[in-house]
This record gives sequence, C-alpha cells and structure tokens, in this order.
Amino acid sequence: MTEQRTPAGPVDQADRTRLARRAAVASLVGTAVEWYDYFIFGTASALVFGRLFFPSDGDPIFGTLAAFAVFGVGFFARPLGGIVFGHFGDKFGRKAALVTTLIMMGTATFLIGLLPTTDQIGILAPILLVALRLIQGFGVGGEWGGASLVAVEYAPEGKRGAYGSFPQIGNAVGLVMSTTIFALVSTLPDEQLLTWGWRVPFLLSAILIGVGLFIRFKLTETPTFQAAQDALEAKSAADAPKERMPLAELFRRFKRPLLLAMGMRLGEAVFGYIILTIGLTFATNYTEIGRTDILWASTIAAAIAIYTYYFFGKLSDRIGRRAVFILGSVVGALVSFPFFWILDADNIVLMYVVYAVAYAIGVGAVYGVEPAFFSELFGTKVRYTGVSLAAQLPSVLIGLWPLASTAIFAATGGDPWPIAAITVVCLIIGGVCAWLAPETNRTDMTKVGEER
Repeated sequence: MTEQRTPAGPVDQADRTRLARRAAVASLVGTAVEWYDYFIFGTASALVFGRLFFPSDGDPIFGTLAAFAVFGVGFFARPLGGIVFGHFGDKFGRKAALVTTLIMMGTATFLIGLLPTTDQIGILAPILLVALRLIQGFGVGGEWGGASLVAVEYAPEGKRGAYGSFPQIGNAVGLVMSTTIFALVSTLPDEQLLTWGWRVPFLLSAILIGVGLFIRFKLTETPTFQAAQDALEAKSAADAPKERMPLAELFRRFKRPLLLAMGMRLGEAVFGYIILTIGLTFATNYTEIGRTDILWASTIAAAIAIYTYYFFGKLSDRIGRRAVFILGSVVGALVSFPFFWILDADNIVLMYVVYAVAYAIGVGAVYGVEPAFFSELFGTKVRYTGVSLAAQLPSVLIGLWPLASTAIFAATGGDPWPIAAITVVCLIIGGVCAWLAPETNRTDMTKVGEER
C-alpha cells in the first residue's frame, strides 16, 4: 500500500488544522499507552515485585531494592532506543518508528503479566523480568521523541507549545490509568494481590495497544519532515552535500542544545520520580499512610496535570518556553522538602494537596513545555535523534534514582532529607540550563541550524 504523503507546499488551512489535531490526538493516545505500560512496572516494583521475584527473609525493603534495580535496568536501554529509532525517524520518517515502539512496548508489558514467579520457576523468573524490562526501555527510548515531533511539527503557527503538550497529556492519562487500576487491585487481600491481582494491569495493556496502533496507522508524515525530504530530493546529486548520519550531524552541530536539553530533562525527571515511585516507597515503608491513599493522590494529581500541561504549553507560546520552565523548576525546589515532611506527618489531607501542587504545577510547567522547547533546539534532519537523546541520555542516571533513594532510606532508617536535597540540586541545574538556552517560541523550525 502506498504511503500517504503530506503535501510540502501550501494546503488549505482547514485541512492543516484537521491534520494537526489528528496528529496531536495520535501523540496523546499512543503516549498514554506507552506510559501506562511503564508506570505499572514502576508501581509494581514498589508494591509487589520484591516479594514475587526477589523474596527476602529479612526486611522487605531489600526486596524492593532489587525490584527497583530491575526498574532501573530499563533506563539503560533507553538511550540505545533513542539512537536507533531516532536514526530511522530522521532518515525515513516518524510514523514507522512510532508504530514499532508501540508494538515493542506493548508486547513486553503483556508478557510480564504472564510471567511465572520465583517460587514457580526459580532464578529464571527474575531473568525473564529483566529481559522484558530491557525491551520496554528500548521501546520507550524511541517513543517520546517521535510522539513529540508529530505533535510539534504539525502544529499551526504560534501554537507549538499548546500542541506539543499533547504527548505530555498522554503521559498524565497513562499515569491516571495505571494508578487507578493499581489502586483498585491493591484493595484485594494480599494473597489475591500477589497471586493474580498484580497481573491484571499488565494484561489489560493488550486492549490499549490495539487502540493505539489503530490511531497511529492513520498518521501521515509531518509537513516539516516532508518538506525537508522534498528539498533533498530536488537537489541534483552533484549539488547535494554529502549527507551525514543523524547522530554524527547532531554531535557536530548541536552539542550545546543537546547538553542544555539534557540538563533540563535531569531536573524534571528527578523531581517527577519523587511523585511517581519514591513517595510511594517512603509512605508504605516509613509512614502510616496506606498504599491506596498514595495511589489515589497520584491519580488525582495526574488528572489535574492533564489540564495544566496544556495550560503551561499554551502559556509558553505567549511568554516564552524559558520563563515557564524556570517557574516549574522553582516550584519544584520549593515543595521538595515539604513533600516528605507532610508524608512523614501522616497528614492525609495535606498529602493530597502537596501531590497536586508538586505534580500539576512543579512537574506540569517543566514537562508541559519540553516537547516544543526541545524540538525547536534542533534541525529537522537530526530532530528525532536530538530530542530522543536529550530525554534518554540522562535516563541512565534517572533510572538509578528510585534504587538509590530506596538504598538511602534503608541506610538512614527512612530519613528523606538527602533525597529532597538531591532533588533541589537537580532542579536548580535544570532551571539554569533553561536560562542559558535560547528562547525558541518564535523560531522557524525549518531554519534551525542553517546558520551554523
């Protein structure tokens, strides 16, 4: 079947708007599915994987440590996924790469739901869990960059921040779905939760994958990428410059934007994982707050973030990406210590409030503008690779963060002070990198890098 091509030249404004909305929805739905898969693994690591795959006769925190080590393994595969899918996405188009990442991620997640436990097959169980986790990480490594580009490169003039927020909204939707289903199954008695209840969220991913693939197969290539391809094809072989590998071109011409984007991503992700997994680990092991309350707090905060991601993305179209990103970094730094103080005080009402503020505003402002901000820093023919590596290279450190924080809790008897301090430092790094980056909300994305 012939691939439908998006015209590179002028098109009817109504058609352009329709295609842009379809691309935004496709980014949202596909990303929601991908992150649902990823979040249920993180939640299962905090709640059940330690007992099922890494049983310990002593303190259960050591089983959680082992589970978070496996959680971190997936992050080591993410940069490789970013390089591989970034290469194919920059050379041959965004659509095929995005379909492949969704299939890879979904298959691995479904198979995790079928895995026998250590009590059933011994050491082979954690080995298989690690293998499937690596496949998950490889797929996620190429997912976010492509989904972001589809939304941003299709966006109407002056609305890239708003449209670029859609894959981030998908992240929040995925978190809402994952925490909701885990909040429901966590109400089961422990015996049922540990035998079949924990499998339900993983097996349900098969339905979501089908929906995501249906929508992504209907995508066409983005106008920005197609225009770059058409311009390249129009040149004669004699006149065309020798085309470099996207990765080599990225490091030759876009080192500074790459480093700045990586710094921004580091602060956002370190803070985000406090809400996603570390807070759950701290609460369930060192406070009287129940696991279901924490999961519902995460769910409500993510539901609010569905709106704040769009709000901050749209705001960045008006006042600039840098200002919005720095605002989120400041809010995150201000709430990092109170977040743990409130959990430690066993205050349920304030716990819901601090989760909402931390996630919807602190994470919302920085994460909501990242797709547009990062995409505008790189040229079209290296953009998929650049955005993917900016997000995924810091993941090697970020993936160890839940493991490291759990180890710190174990070593200090649950003292959250070092965790909060590290988080504040990373947020400061992210804010400084945003301040050093150029303002890009009025950038012509077809011209980025041409003057270099």
